[in-house]
Amino acid sequence: MHLSSLLSLFVGGEIVDLVLQTGAVAKLVLLLLLLFSLLSWAIILSKWSLLRRARVQSGRFVRAFRKANRLQDVAAVAEQFRPSPLVGVFDGGFQEFRRQVGNPTGLIRSPLAMQRAMQIAASEEMTRFERNMSWLAITAAVTPFVGLFGTVWGIIDAFHGLGTAGAATLRAVAPGISEALITTAAGLAAAIPAVIAYNLIGASIREFAARSDDFALEMLNSIEHQQAQASYQAAEGRR
Repeated sequence: MHLSSLLSLFVGGEIVDLVLQTGAVAKLVLLLLLLFSLLSWAIILSKWSLLRRARVQSGRFVRAFRKANRLQDVAAVAEQFRPSPLVGVFDGGFQEFRRQVGNPTGLIRSPLAMQRAMQIAASEEMTRFERNMSWLAITAAVTPFVGLFGTVWGIIDAFHGLGTAGAATLRAVAPGISEALITTAAGLAAAIPAVIAYNLIGASIREFAARSDDFALEMLNSIEHQQAQASYQAAEGRR
């Protein structure tokens, strides 16, 4: 089956005929808009899959963290929840925790250093989530103007042909203008999904950023409780 036949099934035969009848500049504009649209949809689908897996694994990881009695137990199973950004935050805090408890007292020296380590890890995770998001913003901002350029060019060409023909009637100018307006519709078709996805995905990323901050505080509380319990047991052992 030819490409034009496939397009006819989805957008209608008349629209396909208008696209095929457009000039070289309009076809180039439509091709550029198609590339932008394909790129934005690839990013949308990949981000949707990434966020869905991260959301599921974050819930499971938090439950495992709260059930564990020691950080070492959480570290042993953390890898299976890797799609979650909370795992990266935990790794950052746990590495700093291991460095600090290597001192003779076996106690953490600086909770603030642990908090900074987890903040850095959370920032790295959010950077990973935001990768390629700028292309959605570019698609949303640029494609309507690219489509408008194609429309303006098509209208200029239509009126030039009208002047050459010398027939100032609606019947003479309507086909050329309808062909020109195809690029505006294509620009909006590329921009609207990108705008919606950019805002929805951005909201989800901000939600994960807030959850990462909350988890960092929860982990600090857990460490302080474990340290207090260890200090109490050590004091009881010396009596």
